Amino acid sequence: MNVKTVLILLVLALATIFALVCVLLTRGRAPSTCQHQPLVQDDTDDGRSLVFADLTPEEMVQVVRYLQRNLGVQLVAASRAEPSDNCIASVDVQIPTKAEVLQFLDGRGARPPREALAVLYFGNQTDPNVTEYVVGPLPMPMYHRDVTVQKYGRKLPYHCRPFTSKELMDINALIQQELKKTPRFLTACCQSDGTDLAALVTAPPGFKSGDRMTWFVLFHNMPGTGYYLSPVGLEVLVDHRDLQVSHWHLRQVFYNGQYFASTGELEEKFLANLVEVVRIEKPQADAVLGSLGPQHPAGSPGPLQYEPQGPRYSIRDNRVTFQGWSITFGIKPSSGPRLFDIRYHGERIVYELSLQEAIAVYGSNCPAGMSTRYLDGSFGMGRFAYELVRGLDCPYMATYVDRHYLVDSDTPQTNQKSLCIFEHDSAIPLRRHFSDSQSFYYGGLRKNTLVIRAISTLINYDYIWDFMFHGNGALEVRVHATGYISSSFFHDRGTNYGNRVGPHTLGTMHLHNIHYKVDLDVDGQLNTVETQDMEYELVKAPWSTQNTIERPHLRRKELEKEDEAAFTLNAPMPRYISFASSKSNKWGHSRSYRIQIVSFAGEHLPISSLMERSISWGRYKLAITQRKEEEPTSTSIYNQNDPWTPTVAFADFINNETITNKDLVAWISVGFLHVPHAEDVPNTGTVGNGVGFFLRPYNYFDEDPSVESPDSIYFSSEQDAAECKNNPLACLPATATCAPQLPPFSYGGFLNL
Repeated sequence: MNVKTVLILLVLALATIFALVCVLLTRGRAPSTCQHQPLVQDDTDDGRSLVFADLTPEEMVQVVRYLQRNLGVQLVAASRAEPSDNCIASVDVQIPTKAEVLQFLDGRGARPPREALAVLYFGNQTDPNVTEYVVGPLPMPMYHRDVTVQKYGRKLPYHCRPFTSKELMDINALIQQELKKTPRFLTACCQSDGTDLAALVTAPPGFKSGDRMTWFVLFHNMPGTGYYLSPVGLEVLVDHRDLQVSHWHLRQVFYNGQYFASTGELEEKFLANLVEVVRIEKPQADAVLGSLGPQHPAGSPGPLQYEPQGPRYSIRDNRVTFQGWSITFGIKPSSGPRLFDIRYHGERIVYELSLQEAIAVYGSNCPAGMSTRYLDGSFGMGRFAYELVRGLDCPYMATYVDRHYLVDSDTPQTNQKSLCIFEHDSAIPLRRHFSDSQSFYYGGLRKNTLVIRAISTLINYDYIWDFMFHGNGALEVRVHATGYISSSFFHDRGTNYGNRVGPHTLGTMHLHNIHYKVDLDVDGQLNTVETQDMEYELVKAPWSTQNTIERPHLRRKELEKEDEAAFTLNAPMPRYISFASSKSNKWGHSRSYRIQIVSFAGEHLPISSLMERSISWGRYKLAITQRKEEEPTSTSIYNQNDPWTPTVAFADFINNETITNKDLVAWISVGFLHVPHAEDVPNTGTVGNGVGFFLRPYNYFDEDPSVESPDSIYFSSEQDAAECKNNPLACLPATATCAPQLPPFSYGGFLNL
């Protein structure tokens, strides 16, 4: 071995030793903690977004105190009020008129007075009724005015009031008393004494205005799991119309295809062997149908999305800003999430974007299932938006916001962390191109989206409400359904109404339909509706006249009347429908925003149905009307318990008024038919169960506004793409080499139950 070889080996050995020392020195060393870069705060709002703000707990308290002192009647706390009492059912913010708000926001008027809307149940009166009062000014009220007749054109009958928690508790107590009359039957059918059975409310309560007779379904209740999948075959019809709870009683009893006048008759006929009993084993905790408990030990953690330099969005009060977007957010206790004054690069695109209603219409061969038409706004899609689970319901590092409400109580309640806001990397380009001809380059932009999310739990179902804001000026609204299916007891020809998903469980077919209000202001309040679609025209080829070409041709039309812009559920609809401004972009086209709907809705309730008018918005996948202050919502919390004489009938909004150069509202329905199947147990998955719509710029800009994004990537074949100066992605190994500061996990979602 010569000296040169020895020297080479020695150098290699020293290099190896040096590398090993470096590894040993760095092994076990934690990466540096991510340092958040300060955001440039957008102070242009100057607190103006608070004109839309939900009430604070302090404001709610002041409204309650004012009403207790100034109505001149005795008010009982709603949490313990009987139907024969007077009580405050709810208190929410009263949004000022659009004209007042725009004058204030645009610097042409004073801040409107802040007011609340209080709903009161007057049961202790000669003529029991529901009354709505506007109370103000906040924070220290000095006046109230009855707006019931002004809003609804009549007084509100007492029977249309939504169920209170106290009412449902009293009904449950009555059912438990009645179950004690069937001891031998319950032992034989269900291995139960009745105390371990849960009663599920259905709606609407009857067949005509004034009824308050509600079917309740009995299920085996195994703590820690969803009882909705364990029906025992027993259903009871409760008459609870009387204002005296002591007068409430059962009207009918149903079991396994048979009807009985009372629980006493059921027991009597059972003892006489006149009841066909299906013996159900009592569920065991380790084998109950629908358990959500993990079946295997936890594995390694999945990917974690984090922000190396902190959030790139900014939240101030009830307003969030992100890369040109500005959105004011809130949650209405009844109808859920609502957004106001949505702007992109300072220009208002949407004045109001709000969830209106969610309905579920069921089919079954059991009485409760076949008569169920839930209108979830009556129960409270905002009220039942509970705390979100960090790292599952939303990304771990999302920003979580508390929401407050006053319903069924004299004191405010808080659902902490019940709304989340986060930037989402969709893991797909918003746009990209790889050039492999003429010149060689790559250009693209990640689809990073700002998401505002809340999740409502309406008895068995969980609805995930998403509002997404994209880097090209597009808005996306999406809802996913998950949670437990509702079920009936499987008997006779049950599979005509669903699929069997358990030994005695029929997953009942149903349709979900969700309604939104979209008050678009595209380059100003006054807009026109323009449509575009295609057709083929047969033409001779100009260069070869003996041959023909089927040439796609663009068909444009301006809709002039509301009737033209009311598209029924199964009717053809132009593929392009836009709200257009009278102003043009650089290329001479009307500045517009396009409405694009993604929906798989089932059939709407037949118009001949006596209750159809209460949900007549479901007739239309899209309806465009003139905006009116007296038409603020497409439905009412009172429609659930009196759908036969609806307080608000959306069909009346469409009366063929002109929609040319007017302030317009788009009312959008999305939904899907759900036929439950085995894979819906334990829970319905979100995959394939999402619907929604887009609001997309259409000639609103002169080019894609995302070209201004600082996240854009471009490099050519003549550049070194691995150098940070040429490609921001190459900077990531240095700028993102840090560990996120994860806040400790906590959860308080059970506190208000």
